[in-house]
Amino acid sequence: MSAGATADATLVEHRRGVAGLNAVAKLVAALLIALPLVVTIDPVSAGVALVLELPLLLAAGLGWRRFWVRTSPLWLAAPAAAVTIALYGQRSGDEVFSWLFVHVSEGSLLLGLATLLRVLAIGLPAVVLFVTVDPTDLADGLAQILRLPARFVIGGLAGMRMLGLLADDWRALSLARRARGVADAGRIRRAAGMAFALFVLAIRRGSALATAMEARAFGASTTRTWARASRLTRADLLLMAAGLAISVTALAVAVAVGAFHPIFGPA
Repeated sequence: MSAGATADATLVEHRRGVAGLNAVAKLVAALLIALPLVVTIDPVSAGVALVLELPLLLAAGLGWRRFWVRTSPLWLAAPAAAVTIALYGQRSGDEVFSWLFVHVSEGSLLLGLATLLRVLAIGLPAVVLFVTVDPTDLADGLAQILRLPARFVIGGLAGMRMLGLLADDWRALSLARRARGVADAGRIRRAAGMAFALFVLAIRRGSALATAMEARAFGASTTRTWARASRLTRADLLLMAAGLAISVTALAVAVAVGAFHPIFGPA
């Protein structure tokens, strides 16, 4: 088998399942899951949504190691938010524990649990679905399917491409400062100086990129053509329908058991 055929086979393997679907379908599915769950803050709807998301997460095409690495901020943020809400949230029901400014009640514990499940139910599908999204595919879909202005889409794509350079720039700045002997002390001050230098470097690169894109007529008002066609398939529609079904089912179960608690107004 030739090297090109091997590369194509590797790409097909990587793009199997949900990973190979249209980027716009992933975006819409994540929004359909997240937006309905925002209107309520009860543990039932978030828990049901989290359970229903498991098949979607398993079919996302991520290895276990990559999954845990990518979602690790959520696993840290969700318990932290839950503990904060449980300790300092609105008190209701019987008081469980009290000390100085800390008042833990049955209601605050339930609210903390709901917060924990909501962060995971909203964040996990968003992170997992977007891990396999290629910025160019997303730009193609936004322009051709959602009909967003080409100038806005191409500018956003250029910015997303530049984000990947920030880590390399930070590493280069760190090595340069170490070679000059100014990176051995004052860690906080050094980090602040490097952050400012990185900020200035990003502005300069952005200005140069904007000038180059304008010179190549990326800002022209004429209708732009696209090298690759972006279309929604039946599998893409099924993914979006699954996202809608997850949120609708979660809300329906919460209403049925009397746990629905809208964030605005009475339940």
